[in-house]
Amino acid sequence: MYKKLEFEFNDENKCRAKEVLSMFPEKEIRGAVIPILDLAQRQHGWLPITAIHKVAEMLKMEPFVVWEVANFYTMFKLKPQGKYCLKVCTTTPCFLRGSDELLQQCKSTLKLENNETSKDMQFTLTEWSCLGACVNAPILQVNDDLYEDLDAASLAEILKALQADRIPPPGPRGGRYASEPSGGLTSLNSEPPPAGFGMQNICKQLDKDKKKECK
Repeated sequence: MYKKLEFEFNDENKCRAKEVLSMFPEKEIRGAVIPILDLAQRQHGWLPITAIHKVAEMLKMEPFVVWEVANFYTMFKLKPQGKYCLKVCTTTPCFLRGSDELLQQCKSTLKLENNETSKDMQFTLTEWSCLGACVNAPILQVNDDLYEDLDAASLAEILKALQADRIPPPGPRGGRYASEPSGGLTSLNSEPPPAGFGMQNICKQLDKDKKKECK
């Protein structure tokens, strides 16, 4: 079992790790533990104990200390994950816009419960607390991408694409480009004035005041 989990950084990630380590003074090399763990996880999909040991060896740290870091941050996974990790936010803004129904839709479509991974290792489904894009609620995160302004129809399209092993373009699904008002702009809807706007009039007035004082 242990041999099956053997871990070694590939050549590309060795170069990336070297670049990351070059940003830290030798005495502070432990500060690189999070980005190096992230490299390991992106390569392997999750962090087996052998990856923990490899990172510890690279940073001259005790393996248990590296494990504590990986265990503390929810971004790191200590057991196998699906190819597509789905996080459905159910915090207040998303809840008010129907996230519970979207979570149930994910469960029924993927035949998964919360914190479960499909047998074919394609999907992991997790109910999440805040994905940091409240203004575009409700939100689904797939790996590193956010899908926003979701409803049942748009979520169905996303899940169908993922089941076909296609990654749909991320971003809002309600016609917005980013997080502007869904009904259109209500402010900042005209060209901004040029730099120094109003300063010339102020300077002219100051000149007039000085001339009056001289008289």
